[in-house]
Amino acid sequence: MEENTKDQSVLDHIKQLTEKEEDLYGNPDLSEDDIKELHSVQSKLDQYWDLLRQRRAFRDAGDDPNRAKMRSSETIENYKE
Repeated sequence: MEENTKDQSVLDHIKQLTEKEEDLYGNPDLSEDDIKELHSVQSKLDQYWDLLRQRRAFRDAGDDPNRAKMRSSETIENYKE
């Protein structure tokens, strides 16, 4: 049960960040500060999605999902597909 609560917390962060991203995209006249904030929000979104994927992967492998850790934006941006 606790695992699902932690996953839900991560999903709640993703929802909040997605709403912020949509608000920023909805503004046709973004200032330079808005653009910086948008980039920051997108980076945080990447980190939270990565954290959720890690938690699910640990769980699927029969391991403790709490081993998942938030990784830096730089680490995530440098993933090879």
